Amino acid sequence: MKLDEKEILRYLGYNHQKIDLQTNNLIKECIKEIKELIHKHYIYQIFDIEKKYHHIHLKNTKLFLEGIDIYNHLFHSEKCAILAVTLGNIIDKRIKYYSKINLTKSLIFDACATTAIEAMADNTEEEIITYAKQNNYHTTYRYSPGYGDFPLSIQPEILKILDTERKIGLTVTQDFLLLPRKSITAIIGFQKDPVSLNSKNCKTCNLYETCTYKKEGNHCGYKKINE
Repeated sequence: MKLDEKEILRYLGYNHQKIDLQTNNLIKECIKEIKELIHKHYIYQIFDIEKKYHHIHLKNTKLFLEGIDIYNHLFHSEKCAILAVTLGNIIDKRIKYYSKINLTKSLIFDACATTAIEAMADNTEEEIITYAKQNNYHTTYRYSPGYGDFPLSIQPEILKILDTERKIGLTVTQDFLLLPRKSITAIIGFQKDPVSLNSKNCKTCNLYETCTYKKEGNHCGYKKINE
């Protein structure tokens, strides 16, 4: 898995500044360490869906996806994939360890880990897209709890339906935060018609107001899905 150093620098708050040799060496050191530590912990399932009372129901389950934004996101879809990926507890422990002995390395390691989990989610998404194409479906971009009005409170139900605690060691706190911390859950719609290039609306994202991409006049990595 390739980790984009530009992404790492973005998470560190760099904005096209030249970095010093020590920081550059620490980034490369952390990338190497993360690649040695992580395993490919991911899972996904495909569900038929139906729309009921402005909710998305996953057929043959008791799970309803609530929120106008996720309803609109899956409005043209016949199926959806639910995915979960995690870097595992060892990454969280290593970040905590470095925070006690080397704060700079801890921050860089954390940024590298964030880049790694996004890359793992991208790889899983590509696997789902390949499956969809083989079955004559187009796919939406992935949409996660916490985006727009799609509530974080759905996390326990998503993890339960995927059996993530047993299969990949992924759990959720009482505040609906994923553990291990470097983890992602998301929904991808399967539809017969091509997905509109304009279907991604930054304003539906819960990070819209603070997004560093927006401040720089760019778009986030999700734009790649429809290119």
